[in-house]
Amino acid sequence: MSDLVALFDTAVAHSRLITQRPDNATLLRLYALFKQASIGDATGERPEMFDMVATAKYDAWDALSGMSRDDAMRAYIDLVALLRAG
Repeated sequence: MSDLVALFDTAVAHSRLITQRPDNATLLRLYALFKQASIGDATGERPEMFDMVATAKYDAWDALSGMSRDDAMRAYIDLVALLRAG
């Protein structure tokens, strides 16, 4: 396991310890970065527009298309650290 993957896994665990709930835009960013780091570019079809939450999540993830997994991991790690710092 690389150091970056270990740091990412630690950040994922630490994300569950954030005491103050981030705003929706930040939560979408966390979700999108996690998906991009874990899976890569968005897959499947965009959800129906009536499912606003699923559509917002998909759109946030799809906006990161082309970002490397390593860059997504670094961005996720940095964002979690910022949120934990308060």
